[in-house]
Amino acid sequence: MDFKRIDVQEARALLDAAPDNGLQIVDIRDEQSFASAHITTALHLDNSGVQPFVDNADTSKPLLVYCYHGNMSQSAAAYFGEQGFEEAYSMDGGFSDWEVNFTDKIESE
Repeated sequence: MDFKRIDVQEARALLDAAPDNGLQIVDIRDEQSFASAHITTALHLDNSGVQPFVDNADTSKPLLVYCYHGNMSQSAAAYFGEQGFEEAYSMDGGFSDWEVNFTDKIESE
């Protein structure tokens, strides 16, 4: 499976449909940025956690990947698609666009 690029409005619709769709959200920004703020229910993922995540994830559930601006998440979403995720999405605009549009769905540690 390949991946699909979606904008923040489409990503929000996926999030709003969860828990029914079982959406999994992965934030691939650095740890400090994640701790500062991230999308509600997102899991921080770096290189050391990729394989355990793939091994334990439900590949039949949609996966949304985001980064800072939507560039690096494209290759990450493509990788997850290659690992068997049936629906892998890269969010165009990244967290910077999300933060401007959806402050109600942001958490910080």
